[in-house]
Amino acid sequence: MSGLQGKRILFGITGSIAAYKAAQWIRELVKEEALVTVVMTAAAERFVTPLTFAALSGNAVHRDMFDESPDRVMAHINLAREADALLIAPATAQTMARIAGGMADNLLSAIALAARIPVVLCPAMNSAMLAHPATQSNINRLRQFGHHLVQSGCGALACGETGDGRLPEWDAVRERLLGLFQINDLQGKKVLITAGPTREPLDPVRFLSNRSSGKMGFALARAARRRGAEVTLVAGPVTLVDPPEVEVIRTTTAEAMAAAVLERAPSMDVIIKSAAVADFRPTACQPQKIKKTQQGLSLDLIKNRDILAELGKRRLPGQLLVGFAAESQNHVAEGQRKLREKNLDLIVVNDILGQQTGFDVETNQVTLIDRKASQTLPLLTKEATADRIWDKVLLLCGESPVHDE
Repeated sequence: MSGLQGKRILFGITGSIAAYKAAQWIRELVKEEALVTVVMTAAAERFVTPLTFAALSGNAVHRDMFDESPDRVMAHINLAREADALLIAPATAQTMARIAGGMADNLLSAIALAARIPVVLCPAMNSAMLAHPATQSNINRLRQFGHHLVQSGCGALACGETGDGRLPEWDAVRERLLGLFQINDLQGKKVLITAGPTREPLDPVRFLSNRSSGKMGFALARAARRRGAEVTLVAGPVTLVDPPEVEVIRTTTAEAMAAAVLERAPSMDVIIKSAAVADFRPTACQPQKIKKTQQGLSLDLIKNRDILAELGKRRLPGQLLVGFAAESQNHVAEGQRKLREKNLDLIVVNDILGQQTGFDVETNQVTLIDRKASQTLPLLTKEATADRIWDKVLLLCGESPVHDE
């Protein structure tokens, strides 16, 4: 189940060439079973027709503050009252100036003035317009009102220039929306998470690695950030996009990951090591490509540092340490052994042979083992699994997770 399921999103669209991107955003919201109602300014209609957004959202598009239809006479009040959040994307300089100045001269700005719900704005405009002192003053004022502004992107703009002012990516906006509907029960906690595989080079073109995708670790990082934590993610070589508002440190080898983790560990409240670190590495990386021979190839390997065991030895009082174990048999027994030997508070065991729980899939079914008991979770998305793991972490910290119903 998505955190956006059943949420009523009032989607304001203004007059920017980036308005066409709103169509895909609405599709994504509807796919996650959010209930979307669109409000368009007159300028927005010059770029995309209301019919497009009506078809995508499954609801009528609101456009005129003075609509004489009985159910729309008080639209600026009723729409804000009936929604869970107001998302304005793209948010032009003109629209932000209207809202910052308290103007209510069109339907969307009147809704924003009447709204007692979270307001999320996604600026999109030319770089010079964004950098202008008036726009920056309006952005600051909107933040003072308690509105949420998503950082605009940087890149090629419709005007032919390159710079700041691109409409933010949907991923960052989705994270901000999900965060609105989460209780910040991890607020004030600093967490360190590892994710993905490591690569141990054999020669300039070959390496030893494993099938870890990093998806579980990245889901843990996203979930923690939504719940208010300050998150550092140390990631091996994966193809995943950096989670918004998370410090991401990219590494390749086990030694590089160990150095990054051990340097930062002393300042952390919670450490979750979900990375699949290579147990061994070649004694030396050959400077030239190894050629094929008729006799085959023998490799001399040496053991890598056990990062989790070293964290268990170095852990500070009050620090909570969580490990992951990918097992193919004797899951609970192996988990309990590693829990004891590595001085952990919690270990998360998953079955690497399961078709829906192994590598590079979107779902997982794990067993949580602490020093007193074990609990097998149902098959869930990795996002939902991440939240259940954080719930358990909070309980082990002596706190109760808080869910926004």
